Amino acid sequence: MIEGILFDLDGTIVNTNELIISSFMYALEQHSQPALTREQMIPHMGTSLSDQLRAFTSLQDITALEASYRLFQNEHHDELIRSFPNVNETLEGLRSRGIKLGVVTTKIRPTTIRALEMFDLLQYMDTIVTLNDVTNLKPHPEPVLTGVNNLGLSPEKTLMVGDSAVDIQSAKAAGVRAAGVAWSLKGEDTLRKYEPDYILQDMADLYAIVGEGTAGR
Repeated sequence: MIEGILFDLDGTIVNTNELIISSFMYALEQHSQPALTREQMIPHMGTSLSDQLRAFTSLQDITALEASYRLFQNEHHDELIRSFPNVNETLEGLRSRGIKLGVVTTKIRPTTIRALEMFDLLQYMDTIVTLNDVTNLKPHPEPVLTGVNNLGLSPEKTLMVGDSAVDIQSAKAAGVRAAGVAWSLKGEDTLRKYEPDYILQDMADLYAIVGEGTAGR
């Protein structure tokens, strides 16, 4: 029986897709790097910012690019992010059923808190694990295991929900069950290649998973 659920943030419970893509485009342009299409960026989304910037350029020192990315993101954050359907309602319902909830993300803590507060999601979270809280990022198991430990649960009673391969890989490495979200920019078919235990078509699918453990397979 699932007693706790950990969520990725970007592209999973908050729609930051346009903000992230626009921030990358700005940073690349500011530093005279070749422009990339959305399609070229999307497969890398979910990994750390530094890994993505190195993948998008031939640079090892991406300090200036990262600063430009964060500058654009800070200035345009609120205008470019959106909510996803049924997230707040589902988290409210899960909390009322006694399910512990948390976030595990590769974002830095300040922007994580900002996004959660903007959509009134912070109130539901029993733990928040960010880039600032771990040594190793997803797909390493450390972030998910940190979340599990913070919830006071065992991996067997925990579910990790995310929109990218690294979420599923981190969950599996940590020994927790994994759910991919069908609204991922990467596409449901791509996520299925990593063999998640569940695919959510809607956030409300979580009710059946915590109640029966069979929905969404």
